[in-house]
Amino acid sequence: MRLIERAWYQNHPIKWLLLPLNFLFWLLSGLRRLFFKLKILKQEALNVPVVIVGNIGVGGNGKTPMVIYLIEQLSNKGLNVGVISRGYGGSKQQEPLLVTDDVTAMQAGDEPVLIYQRCKVPVMVSSDRVTSVKKLMALGCNIIISDDGLQHYKLKRDVELVIVDGKRRFGNGWLMPAGPLREGLWRLKTVDKIIVNGGLAGVGEDLMTLQGKELININSQQRIDVDSFLESQANNKVNALAGIGNPERFFNSLNDLGFSLNKKVGFVDHHKYSELDFADFEQDIALLMTEKDAVKCRGLVNDNTWYLPVDAHFELQQGEQIIDLIITRSKSYGL
Repeated sequence: MRLIERAWYQNHPIKWLLLPLNFLFWLLSGLRRLFFKLKILKQEALNVPVVIVGNIGVGGNGKTPMVIYLIEQLSNKGLNVGVISRGYGGSKQQEPLLVTDDVTAMQAGDEPVLIYQRCKVPVMVSSDRVTSVKKLMALGCNIIISDDGLQHYKLKRDVELVIVDGKRRFGNGWLMPAGPLREGLWRLKTVDKIIVNGGLAGVGEDLMTLQGKELININSQQRIDVDSFLESQANNKVNALAGIGNPERFFNSLNDLGFSLNKKVGFVDHHKYSELDFADFEQDIALLMTEKDAVKCRGLVNDNTWYLPVDAHFELQQGEQIIDLIITRSKSYGL
């Protein structure tokens, strides 16, 4: 774990050295919100419903699986879904960039490419989210999902969904850089749904779990269910790597599925892989990674490398209630 993350989640004393910078962050972010409230800065009117899937903290909390869930559910209801993303980790030399089969994670970022490859809906990447929405509307999209962007107040929104890591929650509860928060906990009182990824959900929160049922070979695209894969591995032993916001979450999920981790390596979120990253892994032991890592690792790994796609699942009718909320808010647009 990086030193800064130890300050956020393990109360390392270095947080006190960073505390003076919190005031500056609080001041600048507060002024920006005030300017939008006073209409000095304005949201641009867009004739399409927009759903924000974001968080108030730094790092991966499970936004991408939630975006995929929404795409699948809304598409099943006949809506033409488009996705906008900032494209963290991509070069974005051309903005806005429409993700296609030829666009790589190096260009667009890993999450937009993952979403496009999984769902095959229009995904637009740009730091200017409003322009991205207009581009998707021109392509015929009649509902937009924003992957992150809760703090991008220039973008008007109809539904705000906040994803929370159920294990790490909000760390020390401090604003950046001494803590992991982009906005204070007060912000949670203003959103439509708080969705907790794993762990225990509190009062008024919806619990989401991520479930993986099969492994896919990166090179051949062969699919095999987890139980069959376990039977094929000596002593259930595998290697694992993850370059996500919280690599331990992936490693723990593999343990829960019954795998024994021979070697595990965690990288920072949006890590750019090279062949050197795989040099220390034994060739005769299967290497497992996340789907987000896999979109960047094709051509760099051997034929015994697999990824575990995961899907979002909800308890009771909570998932249906989220979709119903979005549909209800979208009716004013004629959908």
